[in-house]
Amino acid sequence: MPLYDYKCQEHGLFQELATFAESALPRPCPQCGTLAARVILLPPALRALDAATREAMQRNERSRHEPQFSTPEQRTEAQARHEHRHGKGCGCAHRDLDKPQVFYTADGKKMFPSARPWMISH
Repeated sequence: MPLYDYKCQEHGLFQELATFAESALPRPCPQCGTLAARVILLPPALRALDAATREAMQRNERSRHEPQFSTPEQRTEAQARHEHRHGKGCGCAHRDLDKPQVFYTADGKKMFPSARPWMISH
């Protein structure tokens, strides 16, 4: 059984062993016996994160339970947002998102410029 942290109003933090199902229930303080609620302690590094990193981590956590599937409409919107930020003169905005970037050399081998050069082609 894991240890969970609880906080008594008078005596502060204490830890108790509990099953996962019982972890959210209040526990009696070992000193005074009053019921104390469970607290979740955050590591200091999480509070010091900048807003963009925190937002990205939250988005990743949400997508674990609510996966988003790529659709042609979403890709068109993403391309429009990209052009809004970078402008039409940006070299990365000219590629077509629906077509794979594959080229063939003169001897018939596949070449993936800007894709993943470390991958082995079949």
